[in-house]
Amino acid sequence: MMAEGSGTEAIPIESVDRTLRLVELLRERGSLSVKETAESLGIAPSTAHRMLATFVLRNFAARTGDRRYRVGPALVPDRAHGASLAQLRRAAEGPLHELAEHLGETVQLMVRRGGNILFVDGVEADAVLRVTARRGDQMPAFASAGGKAMLAELSNPDLEEIYRNGLPPWPTSPIATIGRLKKSMAEVRRAGFGTNFEETESGVVGLGVAIHDPSGQPVAAITTAIPASRFKRPAMPGIVEALRGTAAEVESRLAAGPQG
Repeated sequence: MMAEGSGTEAIPIESVDRTLRLVELLRERGSLSVKETAESLGIAPSTAHRMLATFVLRNFAARTGDRRYRVGPALVPDRAHGASLAQLRRAAEGPLHELAEHLGETVQLMVRRGGNILFVDGVEADAVLRVTARRGDQMPAFASAGGKAMLAELSNPDLEEIYRNGLPPWPTSPIATIGRLKKSMAEVRRAGFGTNFEETESGVVGLGVAIHDPSGQPVAAITTAIPASRFKRPAMPGIVEALRGTAAEVESRLAAGPQG
């Protein structure tokens, strides 16, 4: 073992050095293709593709529509496509309370972190029988109505990269394979909103829509969580309309810039 302060530089661990160089390349160039990554790092294209896929999975990179990769939210601390979590909370605070009062149900704000969602904020309903709001919890995005709404805006190759190592098991979710996930996301795209019929947990139904930044990228989602015993399918259109109205209000506030 080399003693610290010996004046001799330690030999870098090749895999770690290569990873750090990829971080530098993404920041310097703004975006990279698989070919550019392979040439710059002196590695095979297949290795470059695996590295970039892992970066996407861990939110260090994001795939663009032209099969390039740009810096992801994890390399910009506490940010999501230009909107910080603090900005999202401020922009959504008032609309969330108004929505909870209007629906009489618990509502929640979440963001995507790789293949998971992170619950950022929530407002609980006043009803005795209500769903408890989550804050700081994570779960697979495909199990949540809001997570589905965000995943549905990704391409099938994006989904394959995010869940390259397979879908993590979730006991109440019927989605267990990438094929089933693709089929489910196609259904969400057609509907324009996500649903969760007792998929996050038994006894809870959820509906969710995505929230977009000014460039049109999905940065968050807003959902309502309803006790299954109280949920009525004929009420779905009205609930989704209310969710979309709230999402539009939050988007408007984000576009207006930091709230005072």
